[in-house]
Amino acid sequence: MRRTARMLTGTTLAVAATGLATAPAYGGGTGTLEVYPSTTAPGGQVSVNTKACGDKGSATGDASAVGAGQFTLAPSAHEGDAIGQFQVPPSAQPGTYEIVAKCAVGERQVSGDLIVTVTPAHGGAQPRGSVKTGVGGALGSDPVQTAAGVAALAVAAAGGTWLLHRRARGDGI
Repeated sequence: MRRTARMLTGTTLAVAATGLATAPAYGGGTGTLEVYPSTTAPGGQVSVNTKACGDKGSATGDASAVGAGQFTLAPSAHEGDAIGQFQVPPSAQPGTYEIVAKCAVGERQVSGDLIVTVTPAHGGAQPRGSVKTGVGGALGSDPVQTAAGVAALAVAAAGGTWLLHRRARGDGI
């Protein structure tokens, strides 16, 4: 029994070691696809770059997941990057989308994530103000009316307190 357990353990370790030593069937490319800005609103302009295609390499980008279609990444003088741009359609829904680039030479493929949000990503105008529901607010727009309402509430509270105090003493109303 012990010998069988050792033999099975040895076989399992050998298979695991072999699995770690072999390369995956599809490497998927080295490097990454950098997406700037990584978070944008519908209608925003997005730039992507990668070093995976080499110094003078170009690539075909695919942003069809977000609805922008294909675009080209061209070689640039900036540290051997291939750079491209696309515009997120105004009809894009909020979510995280995978942007892919495939190098023209070597068939390397890299990807990066783009997050589409409802609100602008960088310093856009935020909603403010009141909601017009038709119910009205606690404070009116006229300060004189507001002061008169507060005074009426104060008189009512003082009168109610005075009546309760008289009743507690037994003076009656």
